[in-house]
Amino acid sequence: MPAGAEVIVSTLAQAGVEVCFGLPGVHNLALWEALRTSSIRLVGVRHEQAAVYAADGYARATGRLGVALTTTGPGAANTLGAVGEAFVSRSPVLVIATDIPSGLRREGVYRGVLHETADQAAMFAPVTVAQHVCGEVGPTLRAALAETPAGPVYLGVPTDRLRIEASEPEFGEPRGRAGRSSAPDAAPLLAAARRPLLWVGRDAEREEVVGVAEALVAPVVETYGGRGVMPLDHPCRVGLPPHLEAVGRLWDEADLVIAVGDPLDGMNTQNWAQPQPPQLVTVGTTTPNYRVDVHVASLDPPPSRGGRDALATRLARVRAEAVAQLDARALRFLDAIAFGTPDDAVLVCDMCIPGYWIAGLHPFAAPRLLQYPVGWGTLGYAFPAALGTALAGGAGPVVSISGDGGFLFAPGELATLAQERIPLTAVIVDDGGYGMLRYDQDVTGTPRFGVDLRTPDFAALAAAFGIRNETVHDLDESFGEALARHVADPEPSVLVAKAAPLVPPPTTSPNWYRRRVD
Repeated sequence: MPAGAEVIVSTLAQAGVEVCFGLPGVHNLALWEALRTSSIRLVGVRHEQAAVYAADGYARATGRLGVALTTTGPGAANTLGAVGEAFVSRSPVLVIATDIPSGLRREGVYRGVLHETADQAAMFAPVTVAQHVCGEVGPTLRAALAETPAGPVYLGVPTDRLRIEASEPEFGEPRGRAGRSSAPDAAPLLAAARRPLLWVGRDAEREEVVGVAEALVAPVVETYGGRGVMPLDHPCRVGLPPHLEAVGRLWDEADLVIAVGDPLDGMNTQNWAQPQPPQLVTVGTTTPNYRVDVHVASLDPPPSRGGRDALATRLARVRAEAVAQLDARALRFLDAIAFGTPDDAVLVCDMCIPGYWIAGLHPFAAPRLLQYPVGWGTLGYAFPAALGTALAGGAGPVVSISGDGGFLFAPGELATLAQERIPLTAVIVDDGGYGMLRYDQDVTGTPRFGVDLRTPDFAALAAAFGIRNETVHDLDESFGEALARHVADPEPSVLVAKAAPLVPPPTTSPNWYRRRVD
């Protein structure tokens, strides 16, 4: 019989896993040996948090499982920030962490074994959908894999279980997707609506949304997770976020909101300051945040109406009004991003002001082309997540967008970028500090303190790893031209833009036009 490590690796391969991200330690080297002769590509990172971010980026880009491997105790604990982001964003990620040998564990007693914690799995309980600790390796792994579609799952493996014999798990027949159906009580609401609005999120499907929108002649607002669901040239596509007042009025005026694949979270609704719609239908994903009149698994298009040209004209006026209120310099930055990236580019944005502008206002031609840590808002997400995104394949070039502060969470992953020759352009916007926090202090009249940073020469840092690099000044045409050059080259590269801070967009909470009154 094979050893536990071999069973883990062969089971992952059978499950379709093609790449794992991880960092070795004394407790998990048996996994590295099993991976050495397997079909799975092992990408070694320089910090365990980066392993989960990369697995998350891979999962978001593909919709398939992302796998992160880590060692015991501090190695496992180092992943928690990234696991939390995956949890809130419902990314299918499996974290496999070793634990101290089962023979050294004493229930309820901390003994001081190397890397020991009192209960390692318990650390993951708040940020995973399930936690498993291996007795029998094969069946436990199989059970963990079955739960990953709902979000990240923790699998703890006592290190001795990697080396002793284990049985291969049996794979059942794959389950097909449930049939599409419409609840009969949704149809009357759709038929009666005179001012319907579609609100679409990550789990929305383009075919379903387009069909319903066209039939109802309804405007479609895409949340961060739903960016790219609507074709760019579709007359029902609003194309701007609800944080702009002209767009927000579409919600206020609607007599029926149809929320497809979105939980109506605080980031998209300005902490639920958007009023309760007269009627609310949720499709696929329901919400605890508003009164739901009807919830259905899916919707078939209702009978078609006329008026598509009138809607297109109306939405053109909405966009013109909304864009007229935006900062001119930020719009030039967005023009530079559009010039420098093709329609199929994947943009992985950090929680930084340039990332806020892109996530909210850059047009995305298809789903999964925006990755953004809107779940937990984890600063430092973009660069390590983009490593996994770039290895996913299938889409266009991958660009990460980081500020100088966020990039410094994981500069060691430049070594991973160079060693693995990952096709990624890492953009670093260096304004010498935490731009959003400076702004927060400014708008509250608080003196700036602790928000200015000593930053390195990022280009020289990239050069030290043998990575192509370039520095430009400001975020206008020269930046767009440089970005286009970097994106056209599949080799890893770093583009540094030294620039004064941008003004935060209306999608950031200090600039929300709605204020909830409880």
